[in-house]
Amino acid sequence: MAEQQATPGGGAKTKKFMFVNRKAPYGTIYALESLEVVLIAATFDQDVSLVFIDDGVYELTRGQQTKDIGIKNFSPSYRALEGYDVEKLYVDRHSLEQRGLSEKDLLVPVEVLDTEAMAELMEQQDVVLSF
Repeated sequence: MAEQQATPGGGAKTKKFMFVNRKAPYGTIYALESLEVVLIAATFDQDVSLVFIDDGVYELTRGQQTKDIGIKNFSPSYRALEGYDVEKLYVDRHSLEQRGLSEKDLLVPVEVLDTEAMAELMEQQDVVLSF
């Protein structure tokens, strides 16, 4: 976790953390690890946002069935993010369209951005971590 910078008033500056999710939710540990790190960052009152690009958009799809692969379905955890003040969720429009998905297919409210807007948002962050 990055250190907080001291401000002239002696307080700590909140950092902007962006977590970029690029992998499908199951088959690797990346998606679950990202979710855990997001919750930790939010606990420390950081400005947290999540981005879902490429196969990462599948992390938010409704109706995930994991029983046959023997893995717990952690997708309902994304609904709990609001309770941690994590409300900045962004999805890449092109990634959704390539996979035949739309906002209606997702579990939680997101802001769908085009590539240019996504790049601008990433530039505004103090820390960008990719999973």
